[in-house]
Amino acid sequence: MALEFSILFLIWVSLSMPLISRSAELQGAKTKSATFLSPMFELGPGSVENRYYFNIDFPRGHIALKSFNGEVIDDQGNQVPLHETYLHHWVVERYYQRNDGDASTQIKKRTFVRNSGICQKGVLGQYFGLGSETRETATEIPDPYGIEVGNAPDGVEEKWMLNVHAIDTRGVEDRLGCTECKCELYNVTVDEYSRPLRPDYKGGLLCCYDYTQCRLAEGFHGSRRKLFLRYTVVWADWDASSIIPVRIYILDVTDTWKGTPIDSIRSLVVHNCRVEYEIEACSSSMEDRSQCIDKKRTSLSLPDGGYVIYGVAHQHSGGLGSHLYREDGQLICSSVPTYGNGTDAGNEAGYIIGMSTCYPQPGSVKIVDGETLVLESIYSSSRGHTGVMGLFYLLIADQLPSLLLDSQNPFQAQSE
Repeated sequence: MALEFSILFLIWVSLSMPLISRSAELQGAKTKSATFLSPMFELGPGSVENRYYFNIDFPRGHIALKSFNGEVIDDQGNQVPLHETYLHHWVVERYYQRNDGDASTQIKKRTFVRNSGICQKGVLGQYFGLGSETRETATEIPDPYGIEVGNAPDGVEEKWMLNVHAIDTRGVEDRLGCTECKCELYNVTVDEYSRPLRPDYKGGLLCCYDYTQCRLAEGFHGSRRKLFLRYTVVWADWDASSIIPVRIYILDVTDTWKGTPIDSIRSLVVHNCRVEYEIEACSSSMEDRSQCIDKKRTSLSLPDGGYVIYGVAHQHSGGLGSHLYREDGQLICSSVPTYGNGTDAGNEAGYIIGMSTCYPQPGSVKIVDGETLVLESIYSSSRGHTGVMGLFYLLIADQLPSLLLDSQNPFQAQSE
């Protein structure tokens, strides 16, 4: 027993040690990368993990974040496929904490630092977040851009929180139903705060919270296992002379914003991002089920525009893609899913294993302050779906590299 514990401990230590590396010199700044592990969590067949880990391991100092990604692994370091443990999502949020030595009041001293997005307080404020698509979705921020962090005000310390939502689907009665959090499969009628669910709420986040259990096939028995989220961060030391900061926006197709561009600029509009929604199955009389398509659209506006540097959507199983348009129909960015066709981790049949990304040519796509945009999320409705999402993650910059270079050399503009 002691030997088994020692071996497990050594494996955990080796997995937990940050793996530091340096890449080639980019725009005059060396990037660094580190790989960390979340706290260990245990899942048995049908069980759910949805916890919040504060003060996770994270690069410190005044830095520019260049990439963040993660995946579920077991206690031997093996990748865990989605058909065994479905990664509903992982989310990383930034917060400040005052440290005065009184541990009993630490929670009250946390102040979350939201992204620049337009959703209401407490909703979609993360800096990074993905789901089943995490292994095959590009998250690299192109040079010379970066997300500036680590410049906390005096008297507080910057820290990071990780939320991991994973569902063990080994041996379950209805694998898709469990990943879509159908309430009947979880035998749930109240949310995690014991509040009754709406009678018409069929499934979603309110039914697959921490410690809930999805229905297993009769007679199935399986062991619990130890799991981690392994995440890799890439960054560079902040250098204002060579790095251009970007702002993060997360748009939600369920947003019920009804304001005007002027209202948005003046921050007079209250957004209502509901995060998830339900899709009804198309009529059974539809013979060609491939024509069963659900398109959901919403209009919204960014109070502060800029140049689009990166874009990617987040959808669930059944998703067919998401598109961001100008009000006149001009396409700004499209992001479509890739579905797996095998059994190995990263290529699981029937699951979204990646989302395509937008990397516009510098300066080619600019959003004007207060401009009205149209977000569209498309799903197959050949069958009904619960708890689906239609999010769109954007990185926006105020400057272009040429503008930055010109500002550093005032004689260049005069001589041309």
